[in-house]
Amino acid sequence: MLSESAAVTVRATLPAVGAHLDEITERFYAGLFTARPELLRDLFNRGNQAAGTQRQALAGSIAAFATHLLEHPESRPDAMLARIAHKHASLGVTPEQYALVHEHLFAAIAHVLGEAVTPEVAAAWDEVYWLMANALVAIEKRLYEESGEPGWRNWEVVERVAETADVVTFRLRPADGGPAADFRAGQYVSVRAELPDGARQIRQYSLSGAPGSTLRQISVKRVRDEGDAPDGEVSNHLHARVREGDVLELSAPYGDLVLDDAAGTPLLLASAGIGVTPMVAMLARLAETGHRAPVTVVHGDRSPADHALRADHEAYAGKLPDAAVHFWYERDAAPGTRTGLVDLDAVDVAAGTRAYLCGPLPFMRAVRAQLIDRGVAPADIHYEVFGPDLWLSRA
Repeated sequence: MLSESAAVTVRATLPAVGAHLDEITERFYAGLFTARPELLRDLFNRGNQAAGTQRQALAGSIAAFATHLLEHPESRPDAMLARIAHKHASLGVTPEQYALVHEHLFAAIAHVLGEAVTPEVAAAWDEVYWLMANALVAIEKRLYEESGEPGWRNWEVVERVAETADVVTFRLRPADGGPAADFRAGQYVSVRAELPDGARQIRQYSLSGAPGSTLRQISVKRVRDEGDAPDGEVSNHLHARVREGDVLELSAPYGDLVLDDAAGTPLLLASAGIGVTPMVAMLARLAETGHRAPVTVVHGDRSPADHALRADHEAYAGKLPDAAVHFWYERDAAPGTRTGLVDLDAVDVAAGTRAYLCGPLPFMRAVRAQLIDRGVAPADIHYEVFGPDLWLSRA
């Protein structure tokens, strides 16, 4: 992977670069958006930029990739790269944009680290960047080729259903009357919405309906200002303005949190809040295929009234011959459910279980730790993050 000389230099400079990555990425985005303001308007999530979460995710991915190259020179972190590539493909990222990122990222590195960036240091980190960028370009090229409907396509809203006070389901069909390519349970689509100021902001939403349908179904939670981030621009726009008969631009389905060769495998599907959406699609698929191995369904929410798609959650699990359902609510827990946060101590976890997690990061980290303590192999625990993947930036 890395040349021998570059590995020596990266190993020596990684602590210094790592210590300044947040400052580097902040300056990178400032320079990029000054030069190309349309990228902030129409590609990057303005909410994540305002909150600084995209900057943290970029810093975390760079540090994780460089560390992997040093600790495992014979391989590359394919799981991390695949997750990033799926997100990039859903946004329509092109190979040419990697050269633009390189230009502004290395200008930021030179500015922040100053004279410490010798030609040798610059060349070594250039190797790191292009190893990562070229790997992503190759994966994204394959994803574009495999997608049944590359690029953006218009979809008409045929039904709008209020699931909870803050979650609305939209069912859509191709506006051109053509067929819809199938998707895999757990995948998401990007929605590109034109906002009142003319910006065309993009957000990803898991497909919450069963695969094989002629319709796409997304369930959108309205993101409210919780102090560290502004209201969700696109989610609030969809809630306030989009009705039956309106048209939305959707990408092809992407995402690597999917059920692979699950027949005969015990499964655990754990979610919290709006993280329920890919799990409902997975349960629908398992019910359709007659999955007979044990399936453990775990979900945590603020209250039963906040539990989006609860009826579907229970109904699909009820169609499985060997399913156990465990719901936790912070308040108003009904008989048969539990009060408080998700705790797997009293939950049976079958040997050989493969787990899928989706929800807030603290929830997923806690569940992952509990599963590992119960003997589940780390390689068998898969997760999906809504928004920038901050798992890698954990201190």
